[in-house]
Amino acid sequence: MCSKAFTAKTSCVRRRYSEFVWLKRKLQKNAGLVPVPDLPGKSVFAFNNTDFIEKRRKGLQNFLDKVVHMTVCLSDSQLHLFLQTQLPVGHIEDCVQGHTPFSVTDAILTYASSNRGWAQEEEDGSVEPCPAPISYESMERYGWNLSTCKQ
Repeated sequence: MCSKAFTAKTSCVRRRYSEFVWLKRKLQKNAGLVPVPDLPGKSVFAFNNTDFIEKRRKGLQNFLDKVVHMTVCLSDSQLHLFLQTQLPVGHIEDCVQGHTPFSVTDAILTYASSNRGWAQEEEDGSVEPCPAPISYESMERYGWNLSTCKQ
């Protein structure tokens, strides 16, 4: 891909398990007969169990690692918005369907230009922990006009 929207090495967003369920469903619909990897299980009794939470976090990371290596999934704009913005899933759907005044690329670049959505790579190769994610409301404040997005 030559798009500026897809050149970042890393991104940092917070997502709920239900959003991963939504993503898997959307990816599977668009992938047709190509199977999309499974998500880790969900337990209604393990919300405060740190071992379960860490195991599920690793499972979700494993899911994403597999998905981003699938050509059929990489061509899905919903995946890019899911990974590179903090947009709620309903807004991701609206953006992909062209029901917003901004494009997929605009959404990603607006989020990236905030310098809050990306882990910062240091000169020594280490990656600084990601800061708090930017909210959708913060993105709206920019009016989705890239020329108004300033530090």
